[in-house]
Amino acid sequence: MDEERIRERERLQIEQIRELDFEELQVEEVDYLHDSDSDDDNDVDLSAFPFSSHAQASGNLGDDELIFNPALSSLHTYLGEVEDTPNRIAFADGGTVLKIPLFYLEGVVLFPEATLPLRIIQASFLAAVEKALNQTNAPSTIGVIRVYREGAQLKYASVGTTAEIRQFRRLGDGSFNVITRGQQRFRLMRRWTDIEGFPCGEVQIVEEDVPLRTPRDAFGKLVPLSKLQGRSSLSAMSLSTPLKDMDAQSVAYSEESFESALSPSEKRLHYSVVDSIFYNSASSDDDLVVSTSEMQSSGSNPYSSRSMGCLASDHDEEKEDGQSSISKTPVSQEICQNFRGNTDLSRFRMAPRAFWPFWLYRMYDSYYLAQRAADLWKQIVGVPNMEAFVNKPDILSFSIASKIPVSESIRQELLELNGVSYRLQREIELLESFDRVRCKHCQTVIARRKDMLVISNEGPLGAYVNPHGYVHEIMTFYKANDIALTGRPIKKDSWFPGYAWTIANCATCETQLGWLFTATNKKLKPSSFWAVRGSQVADDMC
Repeated sequence: MDEERIRERERLQIEQIRELDFEELQVEEVDYLHDSDSDDDNDVDLSAFPFSSHAQASGNLGDDELIFNPALSSLHTYLGEVEDTPNRIAFADGGTVLKIPLFYLEGVVLFPEATLPLRIIQASFLAAVEKALNQTNAPSTIGVIRVYREGAQLKYASVGTTAEIRQFRRLGDGSFNVITRGQQRFRLMRRWTDIEGFPCGEVQIVEEDVPLRTPRDAFGKLVPLSKLQGRSSLSAMSLSTPLKDMDAQSVAYSEESFESALSPSEKRLHYSVVDSIFYNSASSDDDLVVSTSEMQSSGSNPYSSRSMGCLASDHDEEKEDGQSSISKTPVSQEICQNFRGNTDLSRFRMAPRAFWPFWLYRMYDSYYLAQRAADLWKQIVGVPNMEAFVNKPDILSFSIASKIPVSESIRQELLELNGVSYRLQREIELLESFDRVRCKHCQTVIARRKDMLVISNEGPLGAYVNPHGYVHEIMTFYKANDIALTGRPIKKDSWFPGYAWTIANCATCETQLGWLFTATNKKLKPSSFWAVRGSQVADDMC
């Protein structure tokens, strides 16, 4: 059912985009007919401007202005018409060993569910595609392995991804235009060259782990100390109520009933602790929420019987003239009272019923990490929306990994990580620290996070293939620094309809970093943007 819905959505999307694309082409045709100097503008030699910087579009568009449709980029329309593959394979079980054709791609890391376009020209790889389309054990399936250079030596990654050939087109010269989609991770066991000259490999499908969730019975809710008086012996378990019983006892353990059971000294201590939590949390940039992780990380619980008694006695000794040792102004007292009145304080009375503290469970709770990663993605990147995958942390982890604008070596690190929680933890760390994009060779800062542009429905990073068959993973920005342009803008074979491309080199070390794309229609927005090759980006992005 999921496969059918995906294919139907793809067909509808293609029809809608073709209609929009046709409308835009009509506008461009009229524009060129009436604007006699538009061709002259496109022929301007941009190499006269060695250092370029473009500001972000303001968003104040006129009635006759056009906004680029990001869905066009993800369709790879520059490949022309393609046909759907008739035979598709279901997902293989973890541990399955397959013998499939391999594609070694430099500067490319493919993840499950990510799109990879290919232009097959060499005779040996044409034979590889033919074999993949006709093989019986894994029909329409190839393996994608990242290759990289260390000095003069070419090395192969040990973990890759199977790619299903979704669409293809055989051209008149015998070459293939192919659109594939990542399926499953695999470990490369051995590789060889087929008799027809293309690389093959024996791969083992990685068995993905099940996303973890914090056990419901691991934590309970503290009860007032006065209810425990008179008991000769207390166990840690008797201090709390299991989470699964909270709903049935919500009335008994409401904030009012909790406070009414406290003695005067306990109530003063209770308010002082809550007020101190308010002041500590208000001083940070995070939301006004304090989890039990903060209360338990110190190694003791402020509501345990031992700490309650000690704190209460110390509190009474420090009082002078009937005033609390925690001095507050009338304004601060009012703020704290409002805080207590408008905040669910029951979460501050959580107690562990398991060996590990609450914050440690959260570190490996895949669903909690998925929500946190999705929130960070929305805040920093925005598009595409990851909320739909929060309840599927494994898919979310691969989706973010395939779209996060970082270097290829870091992306390979994400691909090789086993465990959904470990991958999400690393992605959260990257999203929080990502700020600058540097040249891999000279460490020059060429772009910043705040200038990131999402020009495709698939996110700020995507793979595109040029007419010669080279695949480039690029990240896009409104603005770039210390970049020199070479040559004139070229419309032919542009990855983005309505834009011409110009080669962009690092102004410091002259390495080719990517391209500047400029609109061929003055009404098209954004008027220009930069595409930076992920293979030329340094690992240090802070």
